Amino acid sequence: MFWHKKERTQKTAKEKNRYDVDEYLDEKVSLFNVKRVVTYLLKAQGKLKFALFVSILASVASLTGPLFIQRALDEAVPNKDVRLLIMMGVYLTATIIISVALGAIRNILVAKAGAEIIHDIRQDLFSHLQSLSFNFFDGRPHGKIFVRVVPYVNSVSDALSNGIINFVIEVLNIFFIIFFMYKVDPHLATITILGLPLLAIFIWTIKPAQRRAWQAVSNKGANLNAYVQESIDGVKVTQAFDRQEKNLGIMNELTDERNKEWMKAIYISNTVWFSTESISQLVWSFVYIMGAYWMNPMASFGMLLVMGNYAWRFWQPIINLANIYNTFITAMAYLDRIFDTIAEPVTIKDIPNAVEFPFVRGHVSFENVSFSYDNRKKVLKNVCFDAHPGQSIAIVGPTGAGKTTIVNLLSRFYNIEEGRVLIDGQDIMKVTIRSLRSRMGIMLQDNFLFTGTIADNIRYGKLDATDEEVRAAAELIGANWFIEKMPQGYDTPITERGGGISAGERQLLTFTRTLISSPRILILDEATSSIDTGTEQLVQQGIQTLMKGRTSFIIAHRLSTIRNCTRIMFINEGEIVESGTHEELMALRGRYYELCLAQYQQ
Repeated sequence: MFWHKKERTQKTAKEKNRYDVDEYLDEKVSLFNVKRVVTYLLKAQGKLKFALFVSILASVASLTGPLFIQRALDEAVPNKDVRLLIMMGVYLTATIIISVALGAIRNILVAKAGAEIIHDIRQDLFSHLQSLSFNFFDGRPHGKIFVRVVPYVNSVSDALSNGIINFVIEVLNIFFIIFFMYKVDPHLATITILGLPLLAIFIWTIKPAQRRAWQAVSNKGANLNAYVQESIDGVKVTQAFDRQEKNLGIMNELTDERNKEWMKAIYISNTVWFSTESISQLVWSFVYIMGAYWMNPMASFGMLLVMGNYAWRFWQPIINLANIYNTFITAMAYLDRIFDTIAEPVTIKDIPNAVEFPFVRGHVSFENVSFSYDNRKKVLKNVCFDAHPGQSIAIVGPTGAGKTTIVNLLSRFYNIEEGRVLIDGQDIMKVTIRSLRSRMGIMLQDNFLFTGTIADNIRYGKLDATDEEVRAAAELIGANWFIEKMPQGYDTPITERGGGISAGERQLLTFTRTLISSPRILILDEATSSIDTGTEQLVQQGIQTLMKGRTSFIIAHRLSTIRNCTRIMFINEGEIVESGTHEELMALRGRYYELCLAQYQQ
């Protein structure tokens, strides 16, 4: 069942990659996911077991109290035995104090256990997300991924810690109460438990509808979250095209759909609670009627009061179990999402017995490499070339020709399907990913900056870099001229994605971040695309200095960036159609010549 669900989920995600398309989930609770829940519970079993033990003591103390009340009413009051009455009052007070104190201890233990469980789940989920390939993120709205890490994990917190403990405690309470009831009077005890079969049949009947309802809430909530995040990321485009009203209308539709499913789920959940409450009140009434009119001899006032108390206490855990059931059904809808993400296979990973690069000189070879993103159309077709240490290789060509795919395969962001990529004669599929990428400096087209200071973002390439190293890297690339003009220099805070600084300045910072890692192999994907002509002149010297002694791959359209490269490869439809120096390719008067001529005429 679990693997069947995974296939359906993956197929849907690939075919319908939209914020307004519901994700598939099995209607039945996955036994595989239940086992996963147990593994997280076992990690906190010490606190949970102690909490369970304390809860049992609290329950026994609480259930002993009504016996003292019965004795006070049936013996002390009729016989005017003040001493016995005071003694029963003291005992009752002691049971209340003990029960409350143990309950407080239990709540603290459960809260700590719950925090540990949620921390472990979120850590595993976040760690797994960082290991997944680009394909996973390319094929899903990021809002639907984010909602699983924070809101969904928060939603299952109470169910996995407090809910599990409460479930066990309430079940034990039922048995304890039954024991005490039969100790007081077997006939009235039997009347009290007669409503259980009716309630069990009702809950079992309504369970599938309830699970479907909360799955629908999960779907619609994920759709809404995905659209809101997409709208925030694209707010500048929204305002530029005056789409605010249209977007608001879409959000309102998604909100209405979510609210509609939410109300359906609430109606079903409240039906469970209402049915339990009604049955319990009916049974409670029968206890008093049976004790007062049908029993012979008639039950004493103390017995009626105590049995009424026990009847209320008996049905209270039943009501609590119904509420716990509601919470668990809701949580399972979220847990399915969470665990399905954790179960997503990591396709880019180390093979068994993968070796580490002790040192990389930088000899890169592509041997008959072919690749496709969708297993249908080949993006690269039998690509072959050699790049020796110290050489700079420029990769040019039209959009979609396969330029970025070459450097993505070299970085092992995707697995190589056909052929081999070698570094210093070593197949990169047989080395650890960490050791491979630690020898590379990679600057992709997306100039992403993180919330923090300018120095923090530069240090992302080398976490232990000193202030002097940070400044030296910035000076080498030419970023120091604008950094030093900032209000706090290198300690100037910047917001997510580099808000507050220009596109060219963002690119300079990401380039500096790449430089500080001192890579043996350098990859620059459109490294100067957002830099103006004046700024580009400052960058060129830093680029040339960095490339000395390193193997460099540069994807660019500007001639000033590539004309001095050791070799230029023109890629078209996944094949290397031309290769040589700038002068050689210009003399050839082929595709590269046409590209240069078009730039000269602009």
